[in-house]
Amino acid sequence: MRINITGRNIELTDGIKTAVEEKLSKLEKYFAPDAQANVTLSVEKERQKIEVTIPMKGHVVRSEQVSNDMYVSIDLVVEVIERQLKKYRTKLVTKQQEPGEFFTEEFASRDVDDDEEIKIVRSKRFGIKPMYPEDACVQMELLGHDFFVFRNAETDEVNVVYKRRGNTYGLIEPEF
Repeated sequence: MRINITGRNIELTDGIKTAVEEKLSKLEKYFAPDAQANVTLSVEKERQKIEVTIPMKGHVVRSEQVSNDMYVSIDLVVEVIERQLKKYRTKLVTKQQEPGEFFTEEFASRDVDDDEEIKIVRSKRFGIKPMYPEDACVQMELLGHDFFVFRNAETDEVNVVYKRRGNTYGLIEPEF
């Protein structure tokens, strides 16, 4: 696996580079040798952030972790990616799809554990009223949720608003 490390507002010391390479080398057992991991390390105030993106055919494995210690963030990001890969493999096995050229043969052919299976434990149905994104944010706050699905009154498409850090909001719109 090739690892590209870049830094924003941080000096990339040999110690940090070595830590990233050692931790991400644990992921090599999952990927083919020509896989590429793009790593971005950044510091904003007291927040130490690492973003890891591994492009694959048709999919992207990505994780972003923040803490007050860069080494803790590195450990967390590796754990999250391993969990994502196990879920993705489970999905491939249940749909009886081929793993493609991005995974090692050993990882792709291993049996799936039952605890790795994705389980939907609750399903909801509700009417979607047309409303503006600002109104959807107010409705989301009234419900005490972190996200809210609604039909955008301007575009007549289904959108999602979500709460971000710092009391800001995000809007997810479909792209065709």
